[in-house]
Amino acid sequence: MPNRIDYYMSLLSPWTYLGDARLIEIAAKHGAEINIKPTNLGHVFPETGGLPLAKRAPARRAYRMQELKRWHDFLGVPINYEPAFFPTNEWPAAGVVIAAKRQGIDCHPLLKGFLTAVWAEERNIADRGTILAIAKECSINGPALLDEAENDPDIEAIWVSNSNDALEAGVFGAPSYIIDDQLFWGQDRLEFIDRVLADE
Repeated sequence: MPNRIDYYMSLLSPWTYLGDARLIEIAAKHGAEINIKPTNLGHVFPETGGLPLAKRAPARRAYRMQELKRWHDFLGVPINYEPAFFPTNEWPAAGVVIAAKRQGIDCHPLLKGFLTAVWAEERNIADRGTILAIAKECSINGPALLDEAENDPDIEAIWVSNSNDALEAGVFGAPSYIIDDQLFWGQDRLEFIDRVLADE
């Protein structure tokens, strides 16, 4: 039975963006399944002591910027440190990812498309036209998925359920990865995931 990584992520997290491709590589290397669980940090933060960026202390915001620049230099991944459309409404883009997953569609391309749109392309994933364009770029039926996200209450219920699962698992930020009962917070913990999967 392949190992499974529960992947609690946010489309608005630069750290999710920076780590996503490496997570896929590590999972493929070890034959592990990635269980993508889009999570509403607006639900998680109040329960775990987290704050949205605008409410964080200046010292924390300044350090975040230093870290973004360090990781950009280290990984060579294109990134806008202060994107034009951040923060923005993550829904219904997150719902489109959930709908794709529910239909058995490989939603990694969508996930990558939305993350890249925010953090490298100055595109607004809260805009329906942008959502549909990204789905088309991924050769995915965007209109059908967007219709589900906007009109099927079960899709939003999954987003809520993912967020509740995150809290139950001890998640307090994104990205977070869970293997069995081990929690790894942040894309800078991917090396540890590689090691854990190598040992199993």
